[in-house]
Amino acid sequence: MKTAIHAKCLAVALVLAATALPASIALAAGETVTPATSTTASAALPRVAVLATGGTIAGQADTRAANAYNAGAVGAQQLVQAVPGIEKLAHLSTEQVASIGSQDMNDKVWFTLARRIQEIFDRNEADAVVITHGTDTLEETAFFLDNVLRTDKPVVLVGSMRPSTATSADGPSNLYEAVEVAASPAARGRGVMVVLNDTIQSARATTKTNTTSVQTFVSPNSGPIGYVDPASVRFLAPAVQFDSHKYALPSGEQLPRVEIVYAHANMDSVQIDNAIANKAKGIVLAGVGDGNTSKPAIEALQRAAKQGIVVVRASRVGSGFVNRNVEVNDDTSGFVVSLDLNPQKARVLTQLLIANGITSPAQVQKAFAATW
Repeated sequence: MKTAIHAKCLAVALVLAATALPASIALAAGETVTPATSTTASAALPRVAVLATGGTIAGQADTRAANAYNAGAVGAQQLVQAVPGIEKLAHLSTEQVASIGSQDMNDKVWFTLARRIQEIFDRNEADAVVITHGTDTLEETAFFLDNVLRTDKPVVLVGSMRPSTATSADGPSNLYEAVEVAASPAARGRGVMVVLNDTIQSARATTKTNTTSVQTFVSPNSGPIGYVDPASVRFLAPAVQFDSHKYALPSGEQLPRVEIVYAHANMDSVQIDNAIANKAKGIVLAGVGDGNTSKPAIEALQRAAKQGIVVVRASRVGSGFVNRNVEVNDDTSGFVVSLDLNPQKARVLTQLLIANGITSPAQVQKAFAATW
């Protein structure tokens, strides 16, 4: 299987090397999306819309051996056209939503994506959506979309760890398999998914765990929900989609300010005091162990909670659950625990809850539990 995929990647690299690629895509983050373009495919195939946001998967280097590259330099249509056989999987349309490295992902692009995807499904323009995205914040975008999109149609995020011009680029095979998953009838009703390196992960459970490895995305608390290869899509369990954790997008293009503070040895209250001074509506603690931190930091978080700031305890560990009322008395402190959510996803959920008027510790804790 891997031999076939690697051969496909090499073929794609040769195609890209022989094609004149633009130095950049003239689209600022969050601008109106470009009109969709389509590939040729049988009318009987499912319709998959590919929305591009940039990232390493669309990266371009000066040479195929170069480490440095420009993220988002290759356009959506070029990405699709460079993948041999992808047109046999689905009737594909492409749109360029943004052209950024995912370290620059922001609320404006999130809102544009969410509204456009919902529009695509409400107007019956496609049967599934694939989003190309940088891997650095891919899990946050996936989790955000999972909490706001109202559909049972497949939405798949895909990225790569190597730029499109690398000799061993992983983007082409990842994109092929993302479309393969999105086009599968078995993909309906599973919420937003992430597909990389032959593996299907849920938006809630997956996280990036390695800075360079193509096996970077794992779901440490639950494992993947399926696997994919050029011949088949295999889900490990029946589809179960919960609609109780869908939240409305606020008007405008910005979510409430929620800060992540990182716990460490000899921690004082400075990070927390700064968050309060900067009018944060919520604070997520990336705590040690079971979401814990020093006495001065706990006292500062208690002051924040008394001021009506939503305080959520998460863990910097990377796996496991944060439990209520173990070493920290959450009931008396007015704290919420993130359960299985890592700090970055806890931040996203807290932003959505505050935007929807859900701010009391009891309400917020109930919402965190409802998404599990």
